[in-house]
Amino acid sequence: MIFEIKIPSPGESITEVEIGKWLVENGSIVIKDQEIAEIESDKATLSLTAPANGKLKIAVKEGERVAVGTVVCTLDSDEAFKTKESDSILLSKESVQKSEVEKINVLPVPNSKSTETKLGFPDEKNHQIKLTPAAKAVMEEEGLSIDDLLNGLRRISRKDVELVLTMQKNEPSKPAIEKNREEDSVAMSPLRRKLSQRLVAVKNETAMLTTFNEIDMSQVMELRKAYQQLFVDKYKIKLGFMSFFTKAVSVALSKHPTINSMIDGDNIITPHYHDIGIAVQTPKGLMVPIIRNAETKNIEGIEREIKELAEKARDKKLTIQEMTGGTFTITNGGVFGSLMSTPILNPPQSAILGMHSIKDRPIAVNGKVEIRPMMYVALSYDHRIIDGKDSVGFLVNLKELIENPAKLLFDGKSPEEQLLGL
Repeated sequence: MIFEIKIPSPGESITEVEIGKWLVENGSIVIKDQEIAEIESDKATLSLTAPANGKLKIAVKEGERVAVGTVVCTLDSDEAFKTKESDSILLSKESVQKSEVEKINVLPVPNSKSTETKLGFPDEKNHQIKLTPAAKAVMEEEGLSIDDLLNGLRRISRKDVELVLTMQKNEPSKPAIEKNREEDSVAMSPLRRKLSQRLVAVKNETAMLTTFNEIDMSQVMELRKAYQQLFVDKYKIKLGFMSFFTKAVSVALSKHPTINSMIDGDNIITPHYHDIGIAVQTPKGLMVPIIRNAETKNIEGIEREIKELAEKARDKKLTIQEMTGGTFTITNGGVFGSLMSTPILNPPQSAILGMHSIKDRPIAVNGKVEIRPMMYVALSYDHRIIDGKDSVGFLVNLKELIENPAKLLFDGKSPEEQLLGL
């Protein structure tokens, strides 16, 4: 049976894709659900999988752009059965050959006390030497024993030594190693091309500014240390920093809704929901899956969704829908060692938060200098619709929430304020 494998639709707005890479060679035997190719669109990298076991015939080369629905390869499932039969024949032949090998005679090696042990051939007991029938026949005809053979092989004459010395003296000197001046030239993927266009557009079409602050991470780190094992035991996932920041961002957006806004023509759109994108670095580039309605989720729910989306991003399983429609983005350069940066906007969003490395630094605490784990944070924003007051206020609010994580339970208020109804 012949299966035609067509390009699936990655999303409503995508009509054409590029064959990024064939993961198997033409004519290979593949199994059902095996990934056979990567296809690239201007929004994501997706995988093609085999619908059945069979022999693959590739019809489109790597790098070619094709329309959605195009047949890019075929799969002959009948060839899979032929391959299984031939494998069985080969296996039976190997079994026969193995049995013939096992018939080779094994003779004991008598002990030797020759002075040649000084040359690196120590006496060893219970040696066994395998002899083929042909070798055994020749030895019997010539009257040779195992000792005769071993001594003959072990004996090194003066002529042998002189020959080796002559070869070493006459060996040509090694040529000087030339400096490598080679270069690689690889075509940009559709995803990378689209990303580059968007980044240039952001710089040209927005009034982007960045404001900074620093956060004492002591409370969150102590909280994770104290409850990590209990959290893992109950939810089967680890408690990270990103879930705290995502929750804190959502609370801070409620206090500063302008940060959650975007420009649509001559209008300013301000969603009442918080769809927060989490930037994930993948081998194919940066992808931003969305945590939808983060304002309705607790720490565990956010942590689980981040883990699932990050795994799908790295496995190239993200759908276009899972990366579309965010209102705010968080990017964490700290996982790569970044101490400070100015993150670039993810249009049409008007703001993005940059997290960075946690470093022990001396800070003033109640009039005393203490060493605390500190993180610089950066908020890049479109100054056309976000004023400095809101951008600075947002970061200050975020700082308060992370430094006092109990406030995340009460929409930014302390437990005491909540208790007193303030």
